[in-house]
Amino acid sequence: MYWTLLIGYSATILSIICIILSENRNPVKSLAWITVLILFPAGGIILYIFFGRSIKNTHMISRRNRRRLRELTRPADTEPDLKGFSNESQQQIMLARSLTGAAFHTNNAVEIYHCGEEKFDALLRDLASAKKYINLQYYIFQDDIIGTKVCDTLIDRAHNGVKVRVIYDHIGSIKVSNKFFKRMKEAGIEVYPFFKVAFPPFATRINWRNHRKLVVIDGEIGYIGGMNIADRYISGGKKFKVWRDTHLRITGPAVGALQFSFAVDWRFMGRELIEETVTPPELPSKGTAGMHLLSCGPTSEWSNIAYLLLKAIGNAKKRILIQTPYFLPTESLLKALQVAALSRVDVRVMIPRKSDSLILDYASRSYIFECLRAGVKIYFYDAGMLHSKSVVIDDDFSSIGSANMDFRSFEHNFEANMFIYSREVNKRMQSLFAEDMRQATRIKIADWRKRPKKQKAVESILRLLSPIL
Repeated sequence: MYWTLLIGYSATILSIICIILSENRNPVKSLAWITVLILFPAGGIILYIFFGRSIKNTHMISRRNRRRLRELTRPADTEPDLKGFSNESQQQIMLARSLTGAAFHTNNAVEIYHCGEEKFDALLRDLASAKKYINLQYYIFQDDIIGTKVCDTLIDRAHNGVKVRVIYDHIGSIKVSNKFFKRMKEAGIEVYPFFKVAFPPFATRINWRNHRKLVVIDGEIGYIGGMNIADRYISGGKKFKVWRDTHLRITGPAVGALQFSFAVDWRFMGRELIEETVTPPELPSKGTAGMHLLSCGPTSEWSNIAYLLLKAIGNAKKRILIQTPYFLPTESLLKALQVAALSRVDVRVMIPRKSDSLILDYASRSYIFECLRAGVKIYFYDAGMLHSKSVVIDDDFSSIGSANMDFRSFEHNFEANMFIYSREVNKRMQSLFAEDMRQATRIKIADWRKRPKKQKAVESILRLLSPIL
């Protein structure tokens, strides 16, 4: 019996390894899974069942419905007018179009929030003024003080005839009381969890989380960024004095891109096709921003956001400013940052000194020496939790959204980032980065070499697992 079990067990491990190899995934990721299966056989099998399977190239929506949504959310599908944009910007815009068909929208106004209180004050005002519909999607929708305020506002709008739809991630909001969402449903709000984790599909859903955070109000106002709905974005929470993040309020044609993203997710969940039109008010042309939205997820054919960032980093000539709570870049992005720094581009990466995940802290730190050696400047944010996900390049490009600079965001999560081409927005983002630098410490390579050997060992071990963390 012992030998029978051992042979069967070994055959199972080998079969899973063969499956991993046959899928032709990223070699680093494949090696990480094989390492887990060899070092932790019993636990490795369970981890693979829950976290290792692939749904790449799964269609989230039919082509017919996709065409219909494009008709409703953006102008005629014509080539964008890119006069006045640099060659580098034009390449990036066309890359986005090739990856997802993303339209480039000009004539948008942008407000940037780096303080949770300001963002939620604006959001509550806009929600309260909604007349036709509200589409709201967050990874975490907490039932705390600010969450209850948002909930009360949505219920009030629903009672006044406004169509309200809510998507929340089931794992992200797992601690939230069912009564909280039941209260919304009883008020007529259509509220659904994304990829609800329950048996029997538990093992096929737990690893694929919807990390997007976006809102569309009446097709005129949109929000996107890194802030969830939770008190910690205002108060810092129990562990931190400050929870620093970045979020956008957008008015203009780009709101249609947010509506399209929400509608695709809504349909993917088995709901009706949203056929509300997007008719943003016209804005004066002076001082406005061009932008396109890129979404990505485990169903995507390409790593859309990672590809665009890779292209933008490669195009950089002056500076690259990155803020991310977790720094676990893919091999290609790491090399791109090193090449940029070695080419005398000013590359700066800011991460929290202490994040909300000790494991990810150690894994992130394993990449620091390679960056420092190439001339990348690394900063530890000391004021609290840095949760901002932003990239600022040269004088006219910025990226703000939900995607962290890590494997999970690029390969496992459903993410959305807004890519903005505007000198005004870029200048504001540079200013915010400079403000945060005053509360950060630059890491010197000589000091980093002196960290304890035990810490180095833990970093190295966890780095092996970074593609699947």
